[in-house]
Amino acid sequence: MAGVCIGSIGELLVEFVCTEKDGRNLRAAPYVGPFPSGAPGIFIDQAARVATDFGGSAVFAGAVGDDAFGTVILRRLANAGVRPDSIAVVRGVPTGSAHVSYNSDGSRDFVFNMAHSAASHLPQTDVAAAAFVAAGIDVLHISGSMLGDPQMRAAGLAMCEAMAAQGVAVSIDPNIRTELMADAGYLDVVRRIMTMAQYVLPSDADADLLFPGEAFADWSARLLDAGGRVVVLKRGDQGCIGRDAFGTHALAAHKVDVVDPTGAGDCFCATLVTLLAAGQSLPDALMRANAAGALAVTRLGPMEGNATLSQIDAFLAVAR
Repeated sequence: MAGVCIGSIGELLVEFVCTEKDGRNLRAAPYVGPFPSGAPGIFIDQAARVATDFGGSAVFAGAVGDDAFGTVILRRLANAGVRPDSIAVVRGVPTGSAHVSYNSDGSRDFVFNMAHSAASHLPQTDVAAAAFVAAGIDVLHISGSMLGDPQMRAAGLAMCEAMAAQGVAVSIDPNIRTELMADAGYLDVVRRIMTMAQYVLPSDADADLLFPGEAFADWSARLLDAGGRVVVLKRGDQGCIGRDAFGTHALAAHKVDVVDPTGAGDCFCATLVTLLAAGQSLPDALMRANAAGALAVTRLGPMEGNATLSQIDAFLAVAR
């Protein structure tokens, strides 16, 4: 496989996980953290771990505060091999955060501090775009979680347009967070980016919002006809379905003990996009991404289950 450079832009957060279920962040309870987080951050950490296994690289544009939480994030990304060229350290503004509380039915409740934190202080589009081009970026990935805030939304869309103009492939995980859905512009921009993306990677919940009542076969065909290369539906414990010009492939989920599901979709997307960009076929990339998602849920903390390609292949060797 060829070495590739994967890039992303968006929020960098620390996450605190409630140790008691069904509190919905409404009652006093012990939380554990800080865990480095933020959907684009989880994605780029995993992309770096996979890409560096075959000579690739990863680069990120975002911001953290000049505080201990920012240091937690920067150290984690550096350890994974993420290039820090476009990650700013903002003085006088706290690092972004998220608090998550799990419920017995498997649902989650989040409280985000993004818009009023360093997470929203993204670099200027021309500066970040120049850094990405200089790094030799092959794919720009966008997580819809950054599109709730109007300022971050504008930055994400502008970066997609700038990279597409340079011939860089665009990848999007709609990752729609109802907690961040402040106005109709959120879904409008998600749809707009989807039309320019080569890789479109929604979850079941995303698809229900974006394509209500439609079958995967119908909406995935439209996206491919519009210029998409690969469309994948992430289905959690039901596995995944992927489609490209050569056919449709479905995989069941691996049976693992779920400790923390947050970040599994980002980990899946990063593995898939990195391998596809490196020239791997959809069936092979989908198999490894499915395994990466399974590994991700076995550790507490949204990035703690991220894995290298060697670890993914070792898991698959046992799973087979």
